[in-house]
Amino acid sequence: MRIGVISDTHTPQMGRVPPEEVAVAFEGVDLILHAGDIFTVECLDWLERIAPVVAVEKGPHPILEDPRVEWSRVFELEGHTIGMMHDFAAPGGLTEVRPGTLDRYPDDRVLADDLERIFHARINIVVFGDSHFAVAESRDDILFLNPGSPTLPRQIRKLGSVAILELSPGLKHAEIVELSTYSR
Repeated sequence: MRIGVISDTHTPQMGRVPPEEVAVAFEGVDLILHAGDIFTVECLDWLERIAPVVAVEKGPHPILEDPRVEWSRVFELEGHTIGMMHDFAAPGGLTEVRPGTLDRYPDDRVLADDLERIFHARINIVVFGDSHFAVAESRDDILFLNPGSPTLPRQIRKLGSVAILELSPGLKHAEIVELSTYSR
């Protein structure tokens, strides 16, 4: 299964819909996961022309009243349990998961147990957004995936990134895709 992962689109402030390069990067995906800061249903509708969309949004009361959006999700795909939340706060004293921060996770803690307290399930993939920093890293066989932002990477207004998550039973692989690769 090939999944497009996007977050922090910030529509309509950053454009009515995501950049066209997103559609090119997501060509052929089976599903799209949107990890929050969506703000308009039009963004989800645009993405849904590419593939079905599952989304989360910040806070216990989503900004969007749409059946595709929840505050937090746990679901199974290809034998993997995915926990998805926009403003994911890393357990174990880490405030934010950014490139390299998982290396500082305390050795005296069990990451899977800490994540189970957050998601109320045993998960092996965490999909999140909020920081605008792209991350595709594993720790203790748990994949952490933040696609960054297609419009505000690292809070800078420019073309950013999305991610492609490939899943099959026993295999999980994520790749950050720089959208500038698809620019004309």
